[in-house]
Amino acid sequence: MSCCSSPVAVDAVSFEVERESWCEDLVPCVKSVVNSAYALSSCSEPGMGELEEEIARKGCEFQRQVLEKSCQLAADNCRPVCPVCGGALSRVSEGHERTVESRFGPIRIVRAYGYCRECKQWFFPADIVLGLSGKATASPTVQEAAALTVSKMPVADAHAVVKRLTGLEISPATMDREARRQGQRAEDLREELDARALDTRGRWEVTAEIREELGTAPFTLVIEIDAWNIRERDGWGQTEELVRRGETPGRWHWAYGATVFRLGERAETQSGRKMILSRGYVMTRRGVDALADQVFGEAVRQGMLVAEHILVVADGAAWIWKIAEDRFPWAEKRLDFYHASQHLWAVANEIYGSGTSEAKAWVEPLLHQLRHGQEQKVLRTLEDLKKTVSRKHRKPVSREAAYFESHRDRLDYETGAEAGEPIGSGAMESTCRQYQCRFKRPGQYWSTDGDEALFALETFWRSGRWHLLFPHAGMIGPARN
Repeated sequence: MSCCSSPVAVDAVSFEVERESWCEDLVPCVKSVVNSAYALSSCSEPGMGELEEEIARKGCEFQRQVLEKSCQLAADNCRPVCPVCGGALSRVSEGHERTVESRFGPIRIVRAYGYCRECKQWFFPADIVLGLSGKATASPTVQEAAALTVSKMPVADAHAVVKRLTGLEISPATMDREARRQGQRAEDLREELDARALDTRGRWEVTAEIREELGTAPFTLVIEIDAWNIRERDGWGQTEELVRRGETPGRWHWAYGATVFRLGERAETQSGRKMILSRGYVMTRRGVDALADQVFGEAVRQGMLVAEHILVVADGAAWIWKIAEDRFPWAEKRLDFYHASQHLWAVANEIYGSGTSEAKAWVEPLLHQLRHGQEQKVLRTLEDLKKTVSRKHRKPVSREAAYFESHRDRLDYETGAEAGEPIGSGAMESTCRQYQCRFKRPGQYWSTDGDEALFALETFWRSGRWHLLFPHAGMIGPARN
């Protein structure tokens, strides 16, 4: 049941009268804008930029008044009913004021307050309708501005950018606090979405909801997984004490991530490079188990249950393949070709010397065999090498031979390339780099709670689900562009 009755029909006439009044004032307003722009311009004639600046400045108060009146109208038409159960509120009192910082400046709203006997809670019904949760002092668009900019850049920079683009003066402390609060909302919502995808019935409901987006054509779902280091403030200020006790203070910790995309949804740039049009992202500091749940949830949301083929591509880290075998046992697995080639180069450099022509001459035929369907020959070469190499080189060669043996079933590069599938995890390497641009800046230290909150915000944005946090924003974000 809605808290509000529609005010549109009742107030259409009065709004039309106001619109006509605004139009009558338009001519003197334009003259005022031009005169002010002349005064601000360093040139003899103001350009469009100066005019835009002056119109934005003069129009801000007008927009603030319209917003304030509109919000008050919504509050006045809001019926005193519980937003949870729809029952009538009791002990209703009127005249409760609330001031909120909007994108046009502060607005003041007066609304009613009441108690729901069924839910045993007090409510401001108008706050629910207007999207003003809790004790937030910022409007939804200001909350969004803080969340989006702080997830992209340090707070001081975000403060300056928002002020420049909107004229809104939000203190850095407020932006930091609001970004943290929205980040926690994002974490909570992410947990809800993943819990639904992990539930047997829920994952099929999710699949049914995205059927139209998936279409009817068969597709391959690609899952790429990796990790990178982030610097945190653990043991901050205790370095000397930890060292004195013989402990090594930790500073760098693993951030675990994944990217999931449907193979058919790619395009080519003018140079012929493959470009993914839409994909889902996962990033967390909560550990490998948390990553396993999140990447499974994202795979469900990308259509895993109806995919014709599932492919996992990653480097040789054991924890990655443990997740792959546990959560995607039926999927095809492929070792990233670049990492495989690095291990062959490690053997060549060990035996012939790093960067030598002999090392290059030895490794290049093996790389050609590995890339063109002769991976079994590469395995046999490494096995034979263990028996003939000198004692000095036997241990590192045996280690690399064991590495390739453990990935024996993940070396089908020729077949993958012919099918148009990725033979490397470049998409995931790119993903890690994109996150690092925000989280690995000089002098930055994080807390686990702080980086996790911003990870959640960034992931909602990149995955095209920003509207789930901020419904007024619509379907935006890189995955929707």
